[in-house]
Amino acid sequence: MLNPDDSTAIIGAIAAASSAAASLGSITLATVTTSAPGILGVLGFTTTTVVALPAAAIVATAALAAYGVKTVFFN
Repeated sequence: MLNPDDSTAIIGAIAAASSAAASLGSITLATVTTSAPGILGVLGFTTTTVVALPAAAIVATAALAAYGVKTVFFN
């Protein structure tokens, strides 16, 4: 069972991992290519949209979710 000191250490470790991941930049989730609008589309040009999230946000969310699951099911 976790005591408050353990929880503080775990949250501190999550914060450290998130700040370390901040230097990684972002993680691409999807790349969507479509025809360009107007005359450029007629000529065959395309546009590309990239959906990306910051790596630090993904690390922090995953770690906090795992911590929450552990807290709920194992305490």
